[in-house]
Amino acid sequence: MSPAWGEETSKNGQEAKLGGYKKELPDNLPRFTYHSGLSFTYPNAVRGIYVSGNIAGAERFNELLKLVDSTDLNAMVIDIKNDSGNLTYKPGSTSPYQNISQKYIRDPKSLLKTLEQRKIYPIARVVVFKDTELAHLKPEWSYMDGKSVWKNGKGDSFVNPFLKEVWDYNVGVAIEAAKMGFQEIQFDYVRFPEGFEKRDSQLKYSQGDYQHEKLGNVQKRVKAVSDFVAYAREKLKPYDVKVSVDIFGYTATLPEAPGIGQNFSKISENVDAISSMIYPSHWTSYFGIDNPDLEPYKIVSAYSQLEKKKLEELKTPPISRPWIQDFTASWLGQGHYKPYGKAEVEAQIKALKNNGISEFLLWNAGSRYTSNVDYTP
Repeated sequence: MSPAWGEETSKNGQEAKLGGYKKELPDNLPRFTYHSGLSFTYPNAVRGIYVSGNIAGAERFNELLKLVDSTDLNAMVIDIKNDSGNLTYKPGSTSPYQNISQKYIRDPKSLLKTLEQRKIYPIARVVVFKDTELAHLKPEWSYMDGKSVWKNGKGDSFVNPFLKEVWDYNVGVAIEAAKMGFQEIQFDYVRFPEGFEKRDSQLKYSQGDYQHEKLGNVQKRVKAVSDFVAYAREKLKPYDVKVSVDIFGYTATLPEAPGIGQNFSKISENVDAISSMIYPSHWTSYFGIDNPDLEPYKIVSAYSQLEKKKLEELKTPPISRPWIQDFTASWLGQGHYKPYGKAEVEAQIKALKNNGISEFLLWNAGSRYTSNVDYTP
């Protein structure tokens, strides 16, 4: 029997690193609303940029503040738990996350006060199931390839969406962010690893309670991912934060993505905003556009029309707030990409606007954004 989160163990240093965390969040949290002491107003339409954890704690953050101040941008999506599984700030000494944190953001409360003063809407990005750190600390929560934790071609490992312990671990991070004053939690990598349908019978992993479900493996994955989103939103209700989820754009084109477990409609039913990643560079010729990166307006418009139909089928559709491209996809090769700048960014925004979508987020992995863009063309 594995020890509860609250117990220290002497098995090895890995277990000790995670001591102090409760194994499960209580089923019924007290009926209260937590107040961080900060006050933000939801913008007329969120127009935001991604800010990595190391940039949020660096001098260049001031340049991004100036960018938002001087344009029609009004929001920042800031890494709180990053793609490696590390917190991007040092929590209190009693936090269960203390030893898997990095001091990129030296004073997150001060950062949030700055955003409050400048009327910049703060969104905490929490990467969920892509988590190399946790996978190696708790291999039984990951996927085993022989005697080793499985990793993908890029060297990244994932943790298992079937396990409620993994859910609680990530919801705990989200609650810390909410207490700090973030107004929204954006969950990313809410999925199984890409191509999992090709390896689900090869890797060793637990299906947790889902092993008892009378469903095929594809539907079990879909149910686990969708259930996590609903669970996280319920646990965050006392903290009065909105919940959003990043999702592959192609997921909206399918009944469900069989390997990764994402069902656009089922996830959308349990979030306040859905952020499809619709970068032109990431599409194939699905919409009949041979080189989508060369035609940002056309590809974003085609996707927007499809998504609109999907959302109209829901009783309570979320806000559509896609991720769009502010980077150059040179890896596509000559003739298949072009440098992205002012015209290409504005083309995507205009395509959204012409299809009734007023919210969007700009992605650039290095948090470097094109200047002189009209964000409300």
